Amino acid sequence: MIRTVPGVQQRQPVDGTPPTEDEGAVGSGGPGPAESGEVVEPKGDAWTAYLAAARQLDAVRRDAATAAGEQHRSVQAAREELTGVRARLTAQQGRLVDSGVPAMSLSPSPPEESVAARSMSGGPSAVLAALRTASGWVTDADVALTSTGWFRPGRWPARLRNLAVYGPSALLVPLIQVVLHLVAEGGPVTVAALLVGLPMPAVAFVAGWIGVGRLFRPGPDGRLDRTPRFGALVCLVPAVSTAAGLLLALLAG
Repeated sequence: MIRTVPGVQQRQPVDGTPPTEDEGAVGSGGPGPAESGEVVEPKGDAWTAYLAAARQLDAVRRDAATAAGEQHRSVQAAREELTGVRARLTAQQGRLVDSGVPAMSLSPSPPEESVAARSMSGGPSAVLAALRTASGWVTDADVALTSTGWFRPGRWPARLRNLAVYGPSALLVPLIQVVLHLVAEGGPVTVAALLVGLPMPAVAFVAGWIGVGRLFRPGPDGRLDRTPRFGALVCLVPAVSTAAGLLLALLAG
């Protein structure tokens, strides 16, 4: 006798023996694990992927903690710097008002406020840098307020101020050349002094350039006028004049 189930066809052998499990599986049409296309990932690969993801997450967490710590320190330093600058500005403002300066002229204008706001738009680090720059300007203002007399190099014209730096460096080598010529009374020593003095104007100019940057601060616009053409002329004239004089002395001797 053959029993039929809706949707499933079963075959009974002719001799009446029941079908085996393999034959039933084949007859039922169900796909096996190999036929379903599923790929079973080994447990070792899954554990390796998990460890890699955990390490990456830990690195991200540490970077975030470091950035947050640096930002917190910048905020604290900016607050301290702001407190000091504000106190010094208040003291300067009182001194200027007592000296007859109108209080209205001591307040920043809207364009100045907008420029300051743009310079501090980069976060706590930018704010701290701007405050430190302002602290340098306040220091210069303190020096200008406390100094007396005409000797205020920071307030001199740029060329006159830079002449005090370029001049000594430009005169040093020519003076040595003249002294050697007078002591040695001409001859090979003077010739050697002339040859050594040829590159000295460039050395004097570089020394003056560095000295101006070290001795004077940039203005409110952040620039420092080193007057390079004027400095090169100041360094070149003494060297050329001395070399010409020594050469004439050698030819006359």
